Amino acid sequence: MKSTLRVLAALVFAIDAMASDFGSPGGPEPANIDALSDVLRQDPYALELLISFGTSKGGSAGHLALGIRDAAGDDDRVYSANFYADRSPKHESGFYTDDLMLGIAKKEYLFKTRSSLAETTSFGLDFGEIYKRSVIGIRVYGVAAEEKDAIAAFFARINDDYHQRTRDTEYHAGEIKYDYMHLNCAKTIGSAFRFAAGYGDLEITSAKVLTQRRLVVAAKANIPTEMAIKLVKAWHQRGYAMDVVFYKKYGNSTYVDPHDEDKVAFKDLPNRFPSVLSRDFRSDEGEYQDFDNLFAMYLLNNMGKYSVRVDEQTKRLVVKKYKQPMAYPEAAELATRDARSDSKSFRLLRRFLPRGSKIDEAADNTQLYNIPDDGKTLP
Repeated sequence: MKSTLRVLAALVFAIDAMASDFGSPGGPEPANIDALSDVLRQDPYALELLISFGTSKGGSAGHLALGIRDAAGDDDRVYSANFYADRSPKHESGFYTDDLMLGIAKKEYLFKTRSSLAETTSFGLDFGEIYKRSVIGIRVYGVAAEEKDAIAAFFARINDDYHQRTRDTEYHAGEIKYDYMHLNCAKTIGSAFRFAAGYGDLEITSAKVLTQRRLVVAAKANIPTEMAIKLVKAWHQRGYAMDVVFYKKYGNSTYVDPHDEDKVAFKDLPNRFPSVLSRDFRSDEGEYQDFDNLFAMYLLNNMGKYSVRVDEQTKRLVVKKYKQPMAYPEAAELATRDARSDSKSFRLLRRFLPRGSKIDEAADNTQLYNIPDDGKTLP
């Protein structure tokens, strides 16, 4: 009996110790999250498309979420498709499946270590993203309140359809539930713009199943980076200005997700730019040679305004400021030229210095801003 109690006590102590580690669920958080948010919200953006990096060695598409700014509040509300809301038996217990579209504060989505929804939400996916992977935020300016309201209402409708087990809507054929290929994060975000915000020309693809082999044709699935580029082009056509914030992964989290088959600490997971479906899709981290991936990386870098990271010593958030971000036409023209040149050199197996810069490579390291406690201005 005493030995059993000692084992239980040791287990509780180990769990508490793990929870207290920085970068683990329930652990301490950067002390200046609110100040960082105040600094970034000085810019009057209306939406922020959040593209999370992939954490697999190959075939990693990442994740897509959308932040909608509430003018009356002090934070954005992030909408994100729930990976576990697929009605599979293995997710019936121990996973958060109450909603298909989760809605939480952006501070929580990126930086917090405690969930406001439930203990069963997924750390590093539903909240606390930067402890598991980097995130790119595309901020959009000039979006009308009516458009934002319509998008938020559409996400609420998706949840209603999910709760009622609705089938065959205008945005999806079949039952409304999460599906990695058929109704995933990219499709839910894209559908909100097409069917609620009037983006009738936005292409939403549909993955198909081969009846003979029951194999999903992945080439027809919606991919986060591809959807992001489609949306960027659509926003430019509507006259919306844009810039980019890079939220860099905290690289020292020792947390291991107990649900993962491969028990790998967050710090050791790949942190891959989310690939489009191309020759690069199965490549390892950093090995991108396809035009479409190079274009996306160079475009987002050219539009970069800020880079945010956790300081390793102080465990506080710091922000680096890029040089003046390029407007989309200039950024796209330069990215096209550089990606075309670099992809050609890769194909010819040349030794060369790439013309383009990937996201965060061109951050101006001479302008390092420690965010003040009041968060009112950049020093």
